[in-house]
Amino acid sequence: MRIATWNVNSIRARAERVTDWLQRADVDVLAMQETKCSDDQFPMMPFLAAGYEVAHCGFNQWNGVAIASRVGIDDVEVGFEGQPTWGDKPEVEAAAEARALGATCAGVRVWSLYVPNGRFVGSPHYAYKLDWLAALRDTAHKWVSDDPSAPIALVGDWNIAPTDEDVWSVEFYQDSTHVTAPERAAFNAIVDAGFTDVVRPFTPGPSVFTYWDYTQLRFPKNRGMRIDFILGSPPFADRVVHGEIVRDERKSGKDRIGSPSDHAPVLVELG
Repeated sequence: MRIATWNVNSIRARAERVTDWLQRADVDVLAMQETKCSDDQFPMMPFLAAGYEVAHCGFNQWNGVAIASRVGIDDVEVGFEGQPTWGDKPEVEAAAEARALGATCAGVRVWSLYVPNGRFVGSPHYAYKLDWLAALRDTAHKWVSDDPSAPIALVGDWNIAPTDEDVWSVEFYQDSTHVTAPERAAFNAIVDAGFTDVVRPFTPGPSVFTYWDYTQLRFPKNRGMRIDFILGSPPFADRVVHGEIVRDERKSGKDRIGSPSDHAPVLVELG
């Protein structure tokens, strides 16, 4: 069974590229983030034509998470228990954003997660990011405690580089979000709650990234960040026999359909 995660940076712009890769890479389940569309705008037809069912959570042109599966998709859940709300307009009531979607696919509980960016250190959105991660940690720990035999995968764009080697330049990101001690502590708290980064053992070393900004030739120069992860509960982690960051899907060119996302897919294979 092959499970992947990919921040697609607008599924309406990249549906054909994504479904083409799904078939070439023989992926069974794909979690997507930053779909940037409402549920009724999601381009279902290319996925259905390729043999995938899709669950999607999107409210507008921001955020958005989805799971596509060709091995069944059951017990779909929008948001997790305790997920914080967000609102930056006093006249609009705060609400939970489209950032978390869970589904069971062939017995594996997959959560597609798009962790808040944080914007800048000290902003309300930064505090919201830390609250969001703390709530996820508490709920995920409960999932593991309630059913230690459950294979659970927390996958997606975490908007955190957990170590210095996960950014191309520590100096460049100094005092920025994604690398601060509180963010890293929040990520590690989820690991401590019973989840393992199952891809890093297969992709060790510095300068191994999952995201490259579109500007300033960041991708050709490999000036990126490692911020997309698959964290697995013990029963999930024990089944992982292969993991990879599919860097080539960040490339443009004649052999690729359309323009690339600024993220690469992250893939695992279960035995």
